[in-house]
Amino acid sequence: MCLAVPGRIVSIEEGSEPMLRRGKVDFGGVQKEVSLAFTPEAAPGDYVLVHVGFALNVVDEAEAQRIFAELERLGELGELEEPAR
Repeated sequence: MCLAVPGRIVSIEEGSEPMLRRGKVDFGGVQKEVSLAFTPEAAPGDYVLVHVGFALNVVDEAEAQRIFAELERLGELGELEEPAR
């Protein structure tokens, strides 16, 4: 199942064009780089819903925590785990 997962923006890299805007997003301790092209209003500290590497929209912290807890309960967070080294 493909779901959007909430995460908190840690940092942002502005590209030379708006479509190149990227950021580091923390998903409960796992950080990944995602595209912020669709969320130009997003700032560090904001929570975003991310699907296949793209932040789709900004959500408040309470909503992000509620979604994350439900995904965790359903066992849908496996793709966020870092590979074993």
